[in-house]
Amino acid sequence: MIEMMVTVALVGILASVAVPLTEMSIQRQKEQALRAALREIRGAIDAYKRAGDEGRVHRSATATGYPPTLEALVEGAPDLQDPGRRKIFFLRRVPRDPMNPDMSLAPGATWGKRAYASEADRPMEGDDVYDVRSLSGRVGLDGVPYAQW
Repeated sequence: MIEMMVTVALVGILASVAVPLTEMSIQRQKEQALRAALREIRGAIDAYKRAGDEGRVHRSATATGYPPTLEALVEGAPDLQDPGRRKIFFLRRVPRDPMNPDMSLAPGATWGKRAYASEADRPMEGDDVYDVRSLSGRVGLDGVPYAQW
């Protein structure tokens, strides 16, 4: 009986150590996915802007050159320098914010968007998508809120 109680106590101690490590590992994986998604979306936004500056994507005189929506990066735009007007695609799909638990939202709706006309310290949506951020109110393992990544 004593041996069984000692065994149960040891298993309990091991479990109490393993659970926080597992939770931290899961959070670290989500943070890596968030970094990768932000890098992918921001790279696509920059590529869209570059294509507009090069005259490959139609842009009105009053537009900033940034995509109107995240979905526009997936839908693509006709290449004005290509005789066949084939589309240029900037993303295969919009990645979901891994910190957003609401699976009923479309991937593009899980991100906070910042328009070119908004201020950096008060990002607001507008006519274009200049940058994206996580809508999560949580703080990362490094102490920085996910919304500031």
